[in-house]
Amino acid sequence: MKVCRIFLSSQSTDWKAEPSPMPSLPAVGHTPQHQGGLRSPPWYSLYARTRLGYLFYQRQVKKARERYPLGHSVPQPCHFPGVKILPIPVLSNNYSYLVIDTGSGQAAVVDPSDPLAVQAAIEEEGVMLEAIFCTHKHWDHSGGNAALRQQHGSCKVYGSTLDAIPELTNPLEDKEKVKVGCLTFEALATPGHTVGHMVYVLDGEPFGAPPCLFSGDLLFLAGCGRLFEGSPETMLASLDVAVGLGEDTLLWPGHEYALECLTFASLLELDNPALEQKLQWATQQRQEKRSTCPSTLGEEQTYNPFLRTHRPELQAVLGLRRDGGEHPDAFRARVLKEVRRRKDLYKPT
Repeated sequence: MKVCRIFLSSQSTDWKAEPSPMPSLPAVGHTPQHQGGLRSPPWYSLYARTRLGYLFYQRQVKKARERYPLGHSVPQPCHFPGVKILPIPVLSNNYSYLVIDTGSGQAAVVDPSDPLAVQAAIEEEGVMLEAIFCTHKHWDHSGGNAALRQQHGSCKVYGSTLDAIPELTNPLEDKEKVKVGCLTFEALATPGHTVGHMVYVLDGEPFGAPPCLFSGDLLFLAGCGRLFEGSPETMLASLDVAVGLGEDTLLWPGHEYALECLTFASLLELDNPALEQKLQWATQQRQEKRSTCPSTLGEEQTYNPFLRTHRPELQAVLGLRRDGGEHPDAFRARVLKEVRRRKDLYKPT
C-alpha cells in the first residue's frame, strides 16, 4: 500500500453532463454585524440569500461540465492502509473529497459541489455513501446535497445549524465526532468565511497516517477564505484552531487557488526561499493541470501569509507596528485584516 506523497500525479474522474434536481432553498439567516471587519461585496447577499445564488451555481455547473469534461485538474488519490482519499475536481476550481474506509466500503464525501461528478466517483470506487460533510452553506460546496440524498436515502448530511446547509439531517457542535465505518471525523467550528463554517479532521492514527484537514474555505494552499460573515479577529481564531492540529496534518482545501495565492504571497515576501520554491513547483503543476493538494500545515506556515501574522518581516512589509499595550492577538488580527484587504484587491495577471 503506497503512502500519499505531496508531489505526485494521478488520474481524474469522468462524468456525464445532466441536470440536477432543484432542491428546496433553505432560509439563510441575517449576517451578524461585526466591528473592524471587511465589508462584503454587494453581490454576496444575492448569492448567499436568494434564489439567484442557486441559479448562478447551476450555471457554474453547466459551464464547468462543458469546459472541463474530465475535471479542472488531475488529482492524486491518497492511500493509507485502510483509507483512501480521492479528490474530485468540480466546477472551475472546487474540490470535493470522497473518503473511503477500504475495509468496509463505506464512504463519506466532503462538500459535494457537483452531484454527478461525486456519483461517478462513488460508482467507480464501488462504495456506499454514508455521510456528507458540508463545511458551509455556499452553493459551490453544498449544491449536490439534495441530489445525492435522493440517490442515497440513508446518507446523512452533517454541518452547523448556524449555516443554512441544504438537506441538513445531523447538526454538529464544535469538537463533535462522527464515525463512518472505521473512519473518525471531528468537526471544528471555524467561523469567519461564514458564521457557521466548519472544518472536518480525519483521525489518521488508526491507519498510521497524519491527521487530514478538510478545510473548505477556511484555508487554502497559501491562502484563506474571504471574510464574508466574520471579523479579522474571528478568522484569526479559526486559523489558529487549524494550526493547532500539528505540522504533519495534511491540508485538503476546498479550491485550487495555489498559483494565485502563492503569486500574491510572493509580492509580500520577496526573500522567502520556501515561498519561491513552492511557487516554482505550483507553476509546473498547473502548467500540466495537476492538482496542488495536499500540502501540510507545517509547510503552510513557511509561506502562507495568513498563517504568518506573527512574523516581523511580514509586519514590516505591511508597514504595521504593534501599539503600546496592544494585545499580541489584536495586533495579529490587524495584520490579517491588511493582508486580506490587499488580497481582495489583487488582480492576477
